[in-house]
Parts: sequence; C-alpha cells; structure tokens
Amino acid sequence: MSVIEKSQPMSAGEPAKALWISTVAFTLCFAVWTIFAIIGIRIKQDLGLNEAEFGLLVGTPVLTGSLVRIVLGIWTGRYGGRLVYTLTMLAAALATFLLSYAQTYTQMLIAGLGVGLAGGSFAVGVAYVSPFFPAEKQGTALGIFGAGNVGAAVTKFAAPFVLIAWGWQAVAEIWAVGLALMAIVFWFTTTDDPAFRLRRERRVATKSFVEEFAPLQNVQVWRFSLYYFFAFGGFVALSLWLPRYLVGVYGFNLETAGMIAAAYSIPGSIFRAFGGVLSDKKGARSVMYTMFAVSAVATLILSLPAADASGTGPAFGITPVIFIVVIFVLGFFMSLGKAAVYKHIPAYYPENVGAVGGVVGMMGGLGGFILPIAFGLLKDMTGLWSSCFLLLFAIVVISLIWMHLSVKQLSRQGHSAPVAAT
Repeated sequence: MSVIEKSQPMSAGEPAKALWISTVAFTLCFAVWTIFAIIGIRIKQDLGLNEAEFGLLVGTPVLTGSLVRIVLGIWTGRYGGRLVYTLTMLAAALATFLLSYAQTYTQMLIAGLGVGLAGGSFAVGVAYVSPFFPAEKQGTALGIFGAGNVGAAVTKFAAPFVLIAWGWQAVAEIWAVGLALMAIVFWFTTTDDPAFRLRRERRVATKSFVEEFAPLQNVQVWRFSLYYFFAFGGFVALSLWLPRYLVGVYGFNLETAGMIAAAYSIPGSIFRAFGGVLSDKKGARSVMYTMFAVSAVATLILSLPAADASGTGPAFGITPVIFIVVIFVLGFFMSLGKAAVYKHIPAYYPENVGAVGGVVGMMGGLGGFILPIAFGLLKDMTGLWSSCFLLLFAIVVISLIWMHLSVKQLSRQGHSAPVAAT
C-alpha cells in the first residue's frame, strides 16, 4: 500500500503545487551549482590560476554537491523535505553570497564547498516529491522535477551578460539573492510531504542509520548507481567537455563551442520529463534497454576519428555536422535514462527513498566530476580526442550486460517485479 493510500486525503492541487515549486527551486539550485562554469573563467584570469587549480575550483561544488546527497536524503526522511529543502537553499545562498567577498584561492575553494550544497538539493527533492504521487505517476513527476537540470543552461546563457556588465561578484550576489528568495517562497507555499506527515501522525520512531543504510547491502542499488553514473554523470561530463572537444577537434571558436554546449544542455534536461512519462507508460526497464542500445551505437560512432577539414583524412571520419547530430541523439536518450533510473527507486525502496536516492544521486554526481578528468587523462595517454567516447561505450556495454543478466536471473527465479521494472 502506498503512502498516498495510507495518509490523510490531500487537497486537489497539493501534489501539483509541490511538484512545480520544487522544480523551479531545483532549477535555481542547479543554476547556482554550476556558477563556476562561467565566473570561474574570470577568477582564473584574476588569480592567474593554472589548469589544475582551475579544474579543482570548478569541480569542488560538483564533488561536494554529490557527496552531501546521502546525508540530505536521510535528513529529508527524518525531518521532512519542506524543512530540509528550505535550509539547503538558504545555506547554499549564503555561501554563494560570501563567495563574492573571497579574495584568495583558498577562500574561494571554501566558499565552493558551500555552493555545492545547491547540488545536493536533488536528493531532497526526489524524497520530497515522490510521496505526493501514486506509483504509476512517480516516473512522470520525478522526470518533471529532474528537468530542473536546465538551470545549468540558465547560468551559461545569463551569467556572461551579468559578468560583463558588473563583474563576477555581481553574478554570485544576484544568484544568491534569487536562491534565498526562492527558499522563502518554497517555505510559505508548500506543505510537508505525505510520508513525513504520516510518520508524524503515527509518531513513528526515527530509523537508525543502520536501518537507513540497510538497502545499500543490496547489489541492485549499486547497479542503479552505475546506470545513473552514465546517464547523469556522462551527460554532465559531456556538457563540460564539449566546448573543449569542439575547439580541439574541429577548430570551432570558443563562443560557438559554448553555445553548442548550452544548446546540448537544454533539450537534454527538458526531455527528462518525457522520459518520466515513458517510464510510467512503457515501463522503466524498457526505457533503460532502449537508452543503452542507442547509447552504445552513438558512442561507438563518436569513437571514430574526426574527418580532416582538408578532405585528406579517413573516409569514415566524423564530420562536425554528423558529430553534432549524434551527440544530440545521445544526449536525448541519456535524458530518458536519467528519468527511468529514478522511476525504479520509489518502486523498489518506498521506505528508503532518501537514502537510496541519495546514494544513486551521489554516484551520478561523481560521474560528472570523475569523467571529465578521465577524458583528459585518456587524451593525454592516447593522443585521441575520441577516446572519451570509447570510455563511455565501455560503461554502456557493462551496464547493459549487467542489467540483462539481472533481468534474466529475476525471470528464472520467478520474482514478480514492481511496476518500475515492467
């Protein structure tokens, strides 16, 4: 029996209000989380940072925002998403505002740790939103919520204009004020989620940390984490890597490469909502099979060498037009996969959405931190720009084989699968 069925009736518009306000809040959180993608370039110039220092500065919020998802997910189960979401936004807003007063590299790294809290909001939102909806609608709801990833494109498009007009400090201050105002709006316009209200009404004892983390002993959780490492982590990594790739391989100027990367981020985020709808209607497992199959073909194509601009290169080389088309196809199906992964979690672990969702989200976020570093190392070791897609191809194949073997094992054992797996 679902939380919806066991709890007191909600008002007709309560689930929709919780979903849309949470999605707007997550969009602003994601915009703050990726703020260094723009202001970091000016900070690098001002402080004379080398590439390693710049990489650490940009990656710090991504890393901390990933690691903190476990804790925030558990706190959401204990104290309710409304409170934890509001406090997370306020804390991230404060850190982002203080960033504008940082003058040394160390101070900026410390501020970046706080900015990273904005990325942790994803685990809070998943645990907060899912109890408002029955199982057959959770894929759609979480897909819409996850579309808040588009906040990265908001920063890429808007922040440069603010930076040029008033400086990078103004970007930090305006983004911080916007997030703080959103926290206030969220607190006064939403209610506690049904799962938390039910626990409070029945005075259910708080779970111990051992009980919270008990599902993590199940290898299935880590299988879902690998899926999200590719679907979300790979998507974020490509968003960060694309400008550098297009400049290095095809000789695009930085402005054009940046616009293509921003254009890649927008549909790749928005179509996550469509992935949620498909997961509800067709089944998350079917969506995952399709995502992995298309991704395997796409990454294999992108692993081919680039066509020589002079026309003397290999006949099978990838031209810029082919590259852009295939990369957008890959991004589209990755977005479907992101939604499908999170369709599984409340279906298989309805009592541990915070902890399990936090771990899966953490692994996805770590993918966005680790993969760009791995792309660079592979390029240095092999001299091949396309080696990054060979790595992604390997991850896809491993994930697909693991998923298929697990499905076969479940079929042999005659287990009835939750709605997520149909």
